[in-house]
Amino acid sequence: MNDTMAASSHRIMLGPLVAAIDQGTSSTRFLVFNAKTAELLSHHQVEIKQSFPKEGWVEEDPKEILQSVFECMERTCEKLTQLNIDISNIKAIGVTNQRETTLVWDKETGEPLYNAIVWLDLRTQSTVERLINKTPGRNKNHLKHKTGLPISTYFSAVKLRWLMDNVDEVHEAVVSHRAMFGTVDSWLIWCLTGGKSGGVHCTDVTNASRTMLFNIHTLEWDPELCKYFGIPMEILPRVRSSSEIYGLMKICSSLKSGALSGIPISGCLGDQSAALVGQMCFQDGQAKNTYGTGCFLLRNTGAKPLMSDHGLLTTVAYKLGRDKPACYALEGSVAIAGAVVRWLQDNLGIIGSSEELEKLAASVGTSYGCYFVPAFSGLYAPYWEPSARGIICGLTQFTNKSHVAFAALEAVCFQTREILDAMNQDSGIPLTQLQVDGGMTSNRLLMQLQADILCIPVVKPSMPETTALGAAMAAGAAEGVSVWSLSPEDLSEVTSEKFEPQINPEESEFRYARWKKAVQKSMNWETTEPVGNGNGESSIFSSVPLGFYIMGSMLMLIGANYLAGHD
Repeated sequence: MNDTMAASSHRIMLGPLVAAIDQGTSSTRFLVFNAKTAELLSHHQVEIKQSFPKEGWVEEDPKEILQSVFECMERTCEKLTQLNIDISNIKAIGVTNQRETTLVWDKETGEPLYNAIVWLDLRTQSTVERLINKTPGRNKNHLKHKTGLPISTYFSAVKLRWLMDNVDEVHEAVVSHRAMFGTVDSWLIWCLTGGKSGGVHCTDVTNASRTMLFNIHTLEWDPELCKYFGIPMEILPRVRSSSEIYGLMKICSSLKSGALSGIPISGCLGDQSAALVGQMCFQDGQAKNTYGTGCFLLRNTGAKPLMSDHGLLTTVAYKLGRDKPACYALEGSVAIAGAVVRWLQDNLGIIGSSEELEKLAASVGTSYGCYFVPAFSGLYAPYWEPSARGIICGLTQFTNKSHVAFAALEAVCFQTREILDAMNQDSGIPLTQLQVDGGMTSNRLLMQLQADILCIPVVKPSMPETTALGAAMAAGAAEGVSVWSLSPEDLSEVTSEKFEPQINPEESEFRYARWKKAVQKSMNWETTEPVGNGNGESSIFSSVPLGFYIMGSMLMLIGANYLAGHD
C-alpha cells in the first residue's frame, strides 16, 4: 500500500515530460526526460542493420528504420508503466536524426522507392567528379558561398541525383509527381503524422542545410542550386524552424504507445545540432565534439555564418522558434570514429565488443609506432579527399592486435585534433577545453588519450544522451507546448567529469606529426583514369581497390603473431 502511495505521489511530483526519437546511423532510441530537471527517466534502444551491396555502398531499409522507432516507443512506454509513470504526462516529442542520409518514397502508397542511401556512401564519387570538373577551375568549393559546403559524396543532393538517374521507380515517381524526397527526419515525421493519410512533409533548417540545395543565408531552398543538380523543387519538404509544432502523432490505439496519439511533434534537429543544444552551447565560441559512427566537432559562431579557410563546413546550428534568429556553426566532420570499432569487430574479428577494444588497447598502453588512418570513405574535414583509403602503417614483427586496437583509438583522437586545429585557426580564439558526448565517450582510455593529444582538458557530462536531450529541449520549448525553458537561468546544472592531459606536449606533438605523415600516405589511393567520352570529359571512375592487399597482409600478420605465441 505504502509503495503504491509513494509511487503515485512521485508521479504527481514529476510534472511535464518530453520524449525524443534519436535515429542514428547504427541504432534508434526513444528517450523520455523530465522537462523541469532534464533527468532521463526511461529509454529503449534498437540496433539498425546496415547493408553494403557493393564496395563503398552503404544502405539502410527505411521500413526497418520506421519499425525500430515504433519498437523503441512501445518498449519505453512499457518501462514507464512499470515505473508507474503516467504516459499522458508526455507533452511533446522531438526528433533528431543521422543527417544527409537520403530517402525517396511514393506519397500515394507510402512505400519507399529504394533503400536509404547513408551519408557515408561513396557510390556518387563519379557524379561528384563530373560536377567538380564542370566548375570554373575545377573547384570543389564552387557552391560554398550559398551552401557552406564543398561538393562531396557526403551531402544529400548528389545521392538524390544518383537515385533519379539510376533507379527506374524513383525516376518514374518524379515524372508522375508522386515522389517525395526527405532526410530521415522528414521520413519519420511524415510517417508518424499520418503518412499517405495527411502526413506532414517537412524538415528543419539544420537538416536542410546538409542537402546542398539550401541557401544558408536566405534559409530557403535555392532555385539555382536545385537547377544545378537538376532536382525538381516540388519533391522537397517544407523547411521549418527546429522548434515548433509540425503535426500530431497518429499511432494505433491498440498499442501501449497508442497513448502517444495526439501528442505534438514539436522539435527537429540534425543529430550534431541536437548535441550542441543538449550540451547547452548557446554562446558564440562554445563547442562540443560527438563521438558516434563518425566524429563531429561543432562550434557556435552566433547569428553570422562564418566561412572556413581551413576545410571546415559552415552549417545552421539551430533556429529555436519560428520568429527566432538562426544560429550558425563551424563544423569539422570525421567520417569514421565508432565505425572503426565496428570494423575491427565485424570485419577483422579482433574484438567481440566495444568494451573489449578498451581492454585490448589498455593492455599495451601504446600503439608501438603503428598508425591507423581509417579513411574507409575517403577523408572528410579538413582534407575533403575522396581518393584516400584506409591504411595501417608502421607495422613491425612486434606489432600485435593490441597495438592495432590502440592505434584505432588514437586515430579518433588525431582526427579530432586536426579539426580542432582548423577551428582554432578559423576563429582565431583557441578552445581551452573540449565538451564531449556520444557513445564512444564511455571509453575512459579514449577520453584520456583525447586530452593527451589535444593538450587541453576534455569534459564529459555524466548523462551521455545529449543528442536526445537537445531534441527534447527544442520540442518542450516550442510555442504551444512551452514546458521547457531555455533561458540561461532556468537551465539545469550539468554534472560532468574532466580528463586532464597527462603527457608532455613534446611527445604529443611528435605522435601528431607521425599521424600527419600517415595521412599523406593514405591519399590518392583510388585513382581516376580519364576515359574520354568524346567531349573531353572523363566519364567514369575506374577504381583500383587495393584494400584486399591491406586486409590480406594484416590477417597474415595477425596469424603469424598468433602462431608465434603458440609455438
